[in-house]
Amino acid sequence: MKFLHTADWHIGKKLHGFDLMEEQADAYQQILTIAKDQAVDAIVIAGDLYDRALPSEANVAELNRMLVDLNLHHQLPLLAISGNHDSATRLHVGSEWYANTQYYLNTELAGAFTPVELEDTQFFLLPYFEPWQARNYFGDDQIRTVEQAMRLIVKKQVAAFDTSKKHVLVAHFFAAGSSQTDSETRVIVGGLNAVPLDILAPFDYVALGHLHNHHALNQPKIRYSGSPVKFSLSEAGEQKGVWLVDTDKSEPIYIPIKPFREVVTLTDSFAHLTDDTYYNTLDRDAYYGITLTDRAIIPDVMNQLRAVYPHIVSLERLNGHEDLPTVVTIDPELDPLTLFEHFFEQVNDTKLNEQQLTWAKASLSAAQDGEE
Repeated sequence: MKFLHTADWHIGKKLHGFDLMEEQADAYQQILTIAKDQAVDAIVIAGDLYDRALPSEANVAELNRMLVDLNLHHQLPLLAISGNHDSATRLHVGSEWYANTQYYLNTELAGAFTPVELEDTQFFLLPYFEPWQARNYFGDDQIRTVEQAMRLIVKKQVAAFDTSKKHVLVAHFFAAGSSQTDSETRVIVGGLNAVPLDILAPFDYVALGHLHNHHALNQPKIRYSGSPVKFSLSEAGEQKGVWLVDTDKSEPIYIPIKPFREVVTLTDSFAHLTDDTYYNTLDRDAYYGITLTDRAIIPDVMNQLRAVYPHIVSLERLNGHEDLPTVVTIDPELDPLTLFEHFFEQVNDTKLNEQQLTWAKASLSAAQDGEE
């Protein structure tokens, strides 16, 4: 059989405050087109369907639209698991009747040992789990790491193998030897959760999620699909796409996805970046991370750059700033929060992001409560 291996859709993800819904909808349409063009028998989604455990109503509606389109309208079997960003409990709702339309969703460790059989293949759907869940399931207090748990999990899965069929593991974890990018949640502490590759040897193919670069692990039978959309500046040079897996062939084929908007990093002087003979040669609709080589203070620099690059997501200085003047003129009519926002932007050439603004509001509120 042939199936597409994708993962880490992260519906609801933002890039430095920019909503990526258009990017995700466009990537979905390309995945659907690839599935139809390649006449695949199923689609595997290896975790992190949502970006948050509590997705917004709009995000739930968008993911549901995609899954309904794939599964009901185009009648493509789906095999999916929950990732570390998903709420397994919430995602699980409805899974009892999904299988009637060949949407196989597993969010519980106990469900990883009964294979889903399609064509010549047994799929074992292993959701993201913590060591304590394995301790409880196996009744073994000695389980302290994911590696220890995986040895028991795979042993039990192998016991369910039909030797006349191929065997695929769908999972969401960090495999030993993999590399990460900035947009992934760090869940490894001293290698505690890294899964050695030898444990996965019994499977004909391991469809992994969690890492967003499809080159994070280069093993013929063990692959990360990577995310279909770029979620950080560290992914600027990466190609996104999906794996086409044919169980009759030794290695999968990677099929690229074209980004709706590119992610680009630029390091240059302010004068050159704002020279129309230069910027008119660029795709100005892309998401830009800009590093200025200037040290001079440039008034209202972010807004000036944003007039040229409307989707600028970050601004840094390669060589730091010139010393700030010792006397700063302030407007006593401004409220404290606005005053702080102006000061921050003057010093850093960028506005407070959402998290920094939240911290500033909390600190100001605490200070005001203390005065009272």
